[in-house]
Amino acid sequence: MTQQPPHTEAAVLLSRYRQVRGRSLNLIEGLTPEDCQLQSIAEASPLKWHLAHTSWFFETFILAALAQPPAPFDPAFKVLFNSYYVGVGDRHARPERGMLSRPTLEQVLAYRCHVDQHMQQALAAADMPAEQVALVELGLNHEQQHQELMLTDLKHHFSRNPLFPAWRKTGDDQRAGSGATAERLHCNGGLVDIGHAGRGFCYDNELPRHRVWLEPFSLASRNVTNGEYLAFIRDGGYQRSELWLSDGWDQVCSEGWHAPLYWQHHDAGWQVFTLHGLQPLNEDATLSHVSFYEADAYARWAGARLPTEAEWEYAASEEQRLEGLFDEVWQWCNSAYLPYPGFQPAAGAVGEYNGKFMINQMVLRGGSLATPTGHSRASYRNFFPAWARWQFSGVRLAWDSV
Repeated sequence: MTQQPPHTEAAVLLSRYRQVRGRSLNLIEGLTPEDCQLQSIAEASPLKWHLAHTSWFFETFILAALAQPPAPFDPAFKVLFNSYYVGVGDRHARPERGMLSRPTLEQVLAYRCHVDQHMQQALAAADMPAEQVALVELGLNHEQQHQELMLTDLKHHFSRNPLFPAWRKTGDDQRAGSGATAERLHCNGGLVDIGHAGRGFCYDNELPRHRVWLEPFSLASRNVTNGEYLAFIRDGGYQRSELWLSDGWDQVCSEGWHAPLYWQHHDAGWQVFTLHGLQPLNEDATLSHVSFYEADAYARWAGARLPTEAEWEYAASEEQRLEGLFDEVWQWCNSAYLPYPGFQPAAGAVGEYNGKFMINQMVLRGGSLATPTGHSRASYRNFFPAWARWQFSGVRLAWDSV
């Protein structure tokens, strides 16, 4: 392969920077400053905060490291929009991000313009050190993660409003697959390689690539649908303790769970809140917004299990007949989020990006309809607590093969 000259690589990176940053602004088109201020739960941040934090990342890790760094837009932002980087300094409490009525959305957008102006100047110069270029790529992928969070968080914020506002009038929040009957696709397993391989960006938690032994197994050709999960509900799935892990049953009882998040039952039948308002439940659409506990209970009820993340990655890399891997829902795996053998976090504060969260989390694989195009890959490791439901998370079944 012919190597691109440095100035061409810089131009590509600059173009990508503009595209990614522009999409974040596209996501708030049609929303009011009040919409961008909401914080419905501690785990979901206001859209205004996402817009500021992603700019903070570039200002903190890229611009501040330049030979002649620009003056900070506002020194107070160093604390207000730091998420969890202890090595950078103090942080504003996550559950209180919605209380930040100041700075205003207008000021946050001005902050983005300030950061973009200086970032584009730095990228256009085409003399950025390789380690800083790598941080720019990390920052762009970081912003894409937050773009997905902007949609999942806004959906939760709006769901708490009895007017059930819509982000957009139409869309495919209830995305249906091909409608084909789910097949059990056999995988031989054996000694397989897992983890990121080849060129291109990956997060540190996808490394190092290593070998894993897999017994033969089968994986469903598609994700579970709303209609299939509805059968679980009608069979008393939320009332049968024998189907649930102990912590999951405690969650069902304490939280009063009786259906996936955003499902509502009325005289006319089931409805579901979407990014496009309240809609009749589409039984053919892919199931979404279930916790690991619900995914595990459904799998047990269905006479199946959840795949391990190694099984999922191996099948996703080898099997061509798998539907909905990256564009419907994140798929829960029966794997704790732990470091790969030989894992080493990156040096400095960015080393806090993934490694310190490798406790009390479960892995999800794939991608969802809210994931930016091209952001995910077979080795991508998403992770959330077992009780989390506000993400676009669903179920793909697995079975032991003999």
